[in-house]
Amino acid sequence: MAEPSTALSAGFTGFCLLPCTLLRWGVSPIRPDTPFSIYFTAVLFATAFGGLHAGAAATIGGGLLGFSLTFLNTPDESALLLLFIIYITVSGLIILGIQRYRALVSHHREVSGRLIEEEQYRKLVVNELQHRLKNKLTTVHAVLRQLLYQQPEVFERIDGCLTALSATDDLIAHTDERGCDLKELLLSELSPYGHVRFILIGEAVYLPGKLAVSFALIIHELATNAAKHGAFSSPNGYLQLSWTISGNSLSLVWDETGGPNVEPPKQLGFGSKLIGSALRPFGGETNIMYLNAGVYCTMKCRIPNS
Repeated sequence: MAEPSTALSAGFTGFCLLPCTLLRWGVSPIRPDTPFSIYFTAVLFATAFGGLHAGAAATIGGGLLGFSLTFLNTPDESALLLLFIIYITVSGLIILGIQRYRALVSHHREVSGRLIEEEQYRKLVVNELQHRLKNKLTTVHAVLRQLLYQQPEVFERIDGCLTALSATDDLIAHTDERGCDLKELLLSELSPYGHVRFILIGEAVYLPGKLAVSFALIIHELATNAAKHGAFSSPNGYLQLSWTISGNSLSLVWDETGGPNVEPPKQLGFGSKLIGSALRPFGGETNIMYLNAGVYCTMKCRIPNS
């Protein structure tokens, strides 16, 4: 903690001693045995404001004023000497205590300053990595388009997964240490289909990065299928997505209504395999039922602590 100039400390110390002396003069008719103790306040404030030297000056000044000024009756010499020793001892303890407190405050400010600088540097690095990742994804996108120009369906599926991963990475990068908000993740995946086509029901849940990526891939596959064959392919189709959490267990229900009759796939493709396996690393499972009105899917998993 920075200390004020010597002149300012001296002025403040004198300012503290003056009211204490006036108070001593007013108290002397009642308690003539207080030639020094009243100056404890001056020592306290002077040390808090100006540090060690100001506190020592206040202690010395209070001692000199206690000896030199006489208001009505004063204690005898032996009692006065004992009171002076007590005064010096207590003043020393006050100075040591305040100096210790000032040192702790100074250390705390220094540590806080370093943490702020490190946090700013971390954000700078994360932003730079995000920028480079987007550039890499753009390059990958261009390469895939060239390689798969004769297989547009394969390109569309891979490109959709890359887009979902990119959106999820953006969410994770711009959220705090709690993780990625599930509702924001769902909105980023479903908003392109129109907000009036779906409803989200559930309390705030924050997912760690790896679990958020798994959910992003699953929701992307379900939404893509709904747009091609399910509720989003019909003008009257509607999706209700609800979730509940108990402890660290998360349950999510994807319920399509108003869509065309959905037939189970004759063989499991990439999307179906991904939906069925993405939550296994988190002790989870995914079950899909193909109903007359659309897909009904339940997802259950455990949310890791970190």
